[in-house]
Amino acid sequence: MTEPRLAKPTEHGRYYTDPAGGPDLISVTNVLDTSVHKHALRPWAVRLTVEWVLEHRIEVARRAITDRAALVHELKAVSQAVSEAAADLGTRVHLACEQRLLRAPIPNDAQVRPYLRRFDMWLAEWGVDIDRDVVATEITVLHRRLGYAGTADLMIWLPTGPGARMELWLIDYKSSATRSARSVYAENSQQLAALRFAEAVLLPDDTDGGMPAIERTAVLNLRQRSHALVEMPGNQDAFRAFRGALVNAQWHHAAPSSYPALTPPVSASTLRKAA
Repeated sequence: MTEPRLAKPTEHGRYYTDPAGGPDLISVTNVLDTSVHKHALRPWAVRLTVEWVLEHRIEVARRAITDRAALVHELKAVSQAVSEAAADLGTRVHLACEQRLLRAPIPNDAQVRPYLRRFDMWLAEWGVDIDRDVVATEITVLHRRLGYAGTADLMIWLPTGPGARMELWLIDYKSSATRSARSVYAENSQQLAALRFAEAVLLPDDTDGGMPAIERTAVLNLRQRSHALVEMPGNQDAFRAFRGALVNAQWHHAAPSSYPALTPPVSASTLRKAA
């Protein structure tokens, strides 16, 4: 994921600064990261750690005796390092796709190149004319009344209606080095719905523009050797689910990190002894 200009990290994750001067707006991805349990995350982290141990078993056996504390610290960081590397690659892929649509120079990045090639193939397959069909790329959307903001990867016209009628799609890119190009997560629908039903888009001069009437939503999965456009139901049902997740995230972020402990009252026997 790219780093939008108005996005900022906080102790509770990403928030957006409102150029109109209102309160900060929680990001859509922050809402889902806070409220949606990632069932596959823990088994994935365990598998990565076990694989690392097996690949370094001689070193692990030695350090378990001579350098145990540092070894434990390093093992805890194994999955985090892989996760951060994947996130960094995803950011670079997003940037390359954006630069392609803006006809801007793209860094020569060997890791990104296969994903960008797949993006180019997808554009060609659908006969996309960038100047004619692309409405917006990496555009910030706002919902001040509910208190959230997010970044839409792509708004684009595609010939998917009856008789190849052009329809306006909201598309989110997902890159992965391991997952199938047809695999998606249920919360992707909530993400797309939140973006789709935002109240406004933020124009380049930081003023509000009208939110386009999105007709369909999808995830564009980009892989090194494959790609797939997977339609997702970013509808009102998904939006209701997102709003529930939003309330939950806002509550957690506003809740105190600690509470005072209560002490028992002075007992009657203690009072008598004191007297």
